Amino acid sequence: MMTGTLSLKTIVEQQMSGGWGGFLGWNILYQPLGFLIFLICVFAECNRTPFDLPEAENELNFGYHQEYSSMKLGLYLFAEYVNMFISSAVMATLFFGGYDIPFVDEASLAAFWGGNVVALLGFAALFAKILFFLFLFIWVRWTIPRFRYDQLMDLGWKKMIPLALANMLITAIVILWLNK
Repeated sequence: MMTGTLSLKTIVEQQMSGGWGGFLGWNILYQPLGFLIFLICVFAECNRTPFDLPEAENELNFGYHQEYSSMKLGLYLFAEYVNMFISSAVMATLFFGGYDIPFVDEASLAAFWGGNVVALLGFAALFAKILFFLFLFIWVRWTIPRFRYDQLMDLGWKKMIPLALANMLITAIVILWLNK
């Protein structure tokens, strides 16, 4: 069942309540198509390959890199990586349990080590998930070629929008059916 709120804390707590150390409560298991759609949209929003069409405009003239130099270019590129980091944190929180440490009971760990140690371990778990998604961003950039504009429009309008609408409709039907 879906969380029913937009509170990230509540979404993480709902995912932690799943069985097998919280792992079975992760939303990726209940919404794999939703995660795939969200992941593709994040790649497009971050202008990462294969959606980095602004960089492909003037390959011989360095594209938009020609207009910026030194600090302006550094801040521009830094903003792109901050966008990737924040998107990775949102994906880890919405679909992979956020600060939940898989296969570990935080309550018994807090009783033994204390709350501060558990908080640091939760931060480390979230950061590890974020690093995984950052690695995924880099890995995809290394392996997948760019789309042409017609391929991008075909993917967006003919494939992603119908998939997203079908996922939303199926999710609504399942939630209504389970709440009878």
